Amino acid sequence: MSNEVLGLVALGVLFAVILVGFPIAFTLGAVALATGFIALGPVVFDLAVLQTYSVMKDTVLAAIPFFLFMGFLLEQSGIMERLFNGIQQLLARLNGSLYLAVLITATIFAAATGIVGSSVTLLGVMAGPSMIKSGYDAKMSAGAITAGGTLGILIPPSVMLIVMGPVVGVPATDLFAAAVLPGLLLSGIFIAWTLLRCWHNPALGPALPEEMRPKSLGPVIRDLVIGVMPVIAVILSTLGVILAGIATPTDAGAVGAAATFVLTVASRRMTLAKIRTAAVATLEVSSMILLLVTASNLFGAVFSRLGSADYLAQMLIGLALPPMVMLVVILALVFVLGWPLEWVPIVLIVIPIVLPIVQAAGIDLIWFCTLVAVTLQTAWLSPPVALSAYFLKGVVPQWELKDIYAGMVQFMILQLVAVGLLLIFPKLATWLPTLN
Repeated sequence: MSNEVLGLVALGVLFAVILVGFPIAFTLGAVALATGFIALGPVVFDLAVLQTYSVMKDTVLAAIPFFLFMGFLLEQSGIMERLFNGIQQLLARLNGSLYLAVLITATIFAAATGIVGSSVTLLGVMAGPSMIKSGYDAKMSAGAITAGGTLGILIPPSVMLIVMGPVVGVPATDLFAAAVLPGLLLSGIFIAWTLLRCWHNPALGPALPEEMRPKSLGPVIRDLVIGVMPVIAVILSTLGVILAGIATPTDAGAVGAAATFVLTVASRRMTLAKIRTAAVATLEVSSMILLLVTASNLFGAVFSRLGSADYLAQMLIGLALPPMVMLVVILALVFVLGWPLEWVPIVLIVIPIVLPIVQAAGIDLIWFCTLVAVTLQTAWLSPPVALSAYFLKGVVPQWELKDIYAGMVQFMILQLVAVGLLLIFPKLATWLPTLN
């Protein structure tokens, strides 16, 4: 067996073992070391050391714990719940107001954390009981919560984009800038869809009952301005200095995390136990992601050293498909793999494999990365494996899983529409980075 074929066999074994349920990071490392030892001998251990040091020296990856800490602090402090309640009360007389409150809150929270599970769970806890009490349609409610929760994958500062930048050799700041318009576009499409359906059929999202409406708007507006605007200011200023090129994601993340810490403590809603919970959650998730990055770098290095990446790329290029068709095929592969796998192995394993094909086809890398991000976001809503459904079911057990799936599918279709718009209008992703 040639080294090239051995690498492809290792790739097949890797996916098979991951689908069985083995931990991804340890599987990546074990398969890489075993395959590398068979083909390269003891030098594979030297390669492992070099790859580990290269990850440790990458300062961009240091932004991951900072942005995660921001998100977990906001989650623990209850400030996002205050935002949701304020918007809910402000729009109480509007049909579909809870859908609007969920999606606006989700968009703001997405700018603080890229963890889908955390977003969907928090939105479910905040909005689920109110939607049930107000007689909202279970399918639309579940769809709005799960779709809104996935916005954190795309809207910067997205952890996925921070990881994807070094993989494709594109600055994370450019990927952040590229994701702003598509993220807001998706949020706008979700809002327009829910309001249009509620206008056509008010029974899907009736106005809040009288007992849930505020007696006056003054206290509601005061709560929004005093309690929530500082949080939005911190998030927007953090993103602003990144997009303006004033600071790196790591520097801005550190300042944002410190500012969020001071803000949440000053709100008097934080306790030492909640701070500890946020810190431990940040440590756990950061360690998981960085261990995955290290293991996948080793696997990628072995895979490339065996020549398997070039072999696969040449085989696909030999099909002589037009660049747009090749791009659609790659996105379809990412979409299908997104059903059983999380974004981490796809970004760290699949993207490096198809990257030479994308470069040979002359496809803009910033555009490509944005398309992959939106496609992976779509995969989070694709039954039957979609993890968002299980996160929501765990906090809103009253909703049947089949209804949650039915609600997710309609928003998945909306996301596919967004992918289509990005394919037709690349400027949606490439225009903003050119302004830096």
